[in-house]
Amino acid sequence: MVRFAGGGHAAAHPGTPVLADELAGAIGRACDQAGLTGVRRAACPLYLAVHGDPELPRVPEHERAAHGADTFAGTVARRGGLSGVARAYTSACVASSTAVADAAALIARGRAERVVVAAGYLVDADQSAVFAAGRALAGDGRVRPFSAGRSGLLLGDAVVTVLVESAAAAAQRRARPLARLAGWGRAGDAYHVCKPRPDGAGLARAITDALRRAGLGPADVGYVNAHGSGSPAGDAAESAALHRAFGDAAESVPVSSTKSVHGQALEAGALLELVLTIAALRAGQLPVNAGYLGPDPDCRLGLVLDRPAPATSAYGLSLTSAFGGANTALLVGTP
Repeated sequence: MVRFAGGGHAAAHPGTPVLADELAGAIGRACDQAGLTGVRRAACPLYLAVHGDPELPRVPEHERAAHGADTFAGTVARRGGLSGVARAYTSACVASSTAVADAAALIARGRAERVVVAAGYLVDADQSAVFAAGRALAGDGRVRPFSAGRSGLLLGDAVVTVLVESAAAAAQRRARPLARLAGWGRAGDAYHVCKPRPDGAGLARAITDALRRAGLGPADVGYVNAHGSGSPAGDAAESAALHRAFGDAAESVPVSSTKSVHGQALEAGALLELVLTIAALRAGQLPVNAGYLGPDPDCRLGLVLDRPAPATSAYGLSLTSAFGGANTALLVGTP
């Protein structure tokens, strides 16, 4: 059994925040919130989801080896008061959900008691230009997941940290967990370098694996925080995946994409959305799917529209997909 014992916050500072500073601060705040101090904190490893060291593109070639993602992760770990043992995840939108799944698997096998998982992405001109050149950005400046008239995504900042810990270790230090990671699933479909597989088979397998690991069925899930990037093809494929995994229940389980509010935070997005899923379940209020204009026949889902919906189950799914056909599903339950 794996618990979540602390969370960070999306970066919201004016000016030009420095990613390493934001990450180190979020790690410190999350550890403090979780009551992780002293030797336990100093010995804790870090799994960091990040696009890479922001300085890398601008340093001379002979200095680039010192600015690799693993080196950056180790530096952030030490600055955050951790052991300096760190692993970097750079697999785009599934980076931080993969880090959570890896941390949970490590703990479930008894190879660690706890792992700090952090993720950070701050929008920069280079990334904005790449997405603009690929015509992936929303033409009207709004993210409209699963809606008729949707035209693409918008990028957003996020810096988030959670502590993933075994139930026994949390109980030993009398911590009060925020949620339980009941199950997780990962699957690839390798359909296209950037287009999703239209039938959603890979994401459906990830969802099914997460449910199977938790010993639960579709009827137990009371909320789905969908990947829902607002792209025409991506949202249709995700809807197909939910129908494959949930059957008829796909049109009744509450679904929303919080990207409609905070945007696409790339490597940090999945961890941000997992924290928001936990917060929604704990508050008993499921967030709306903002930006909605009207129904799309390819997206027949039980969308939360107009106002927050009451949570009727303790379990929620957070789904993520990335270019290249990578898919993850994280199933959480709240006390």
